[in-house]
Amino acid sequence: MERVPILKIGDILLVSIQLDMSDQTAVALQEDLAERIVATGCHGVIIDITALDIVDSFVGRMLSTIASISKVLDAETVVVGMRPAVAITLVELGLSLNGIRTALNVERGMELIAAARPDELDDQLADDPDAETATL
Repeated sequence: MERVPILKIGDILLVSIQLDMSDQTAVALQEDLAERIVATGCHGVIIDITALDIVDSFVGRMLSTIASISKVLDAETVVVGMRPAVAITLVELGLSLNGIRTALNVERGMELIAAARPDELDDQLADDPDAETATL
C-alpha cells in the first residue's frame, strides 16, 4: 500500500496527494495525519489536491473527515489546488466540505492558516481573563 507523504513546514503540515486515492490509502492518510498532528503540535494542515483529476464521493468524504479530525486536534485544514472539474464534481455529488477552507494554491493556504491563528488567540484571551496577565 502506498503512503501519502506528510511534510512539516513550521507549524503546518503539508500533504500533497500525488497518487490515485484508494480506500486503504485514504484511511491510512487519516491515521498518519492524526498521529503527525499530535506528535508535532502543529496548528494547520494543507492538503494539496492539484494532481487529482477527479474526486469521487469517498475522497470528498475523506477530506471532510480529515478536516473534522484535525479540528478536534486543534489544527485548521485548508484544501488547495482544486481544479474546476473537481469542484464541479463535488457540487454535483452534493458534497459539502464542512469545516474545510479552500485556497487556490499552497501559498494562499498558508496565509489563511496564519490569519486564523491571531483570531483564535484573541478568542482564548477574551474567554480567559487571567490569560492577559499571563502573557505580560
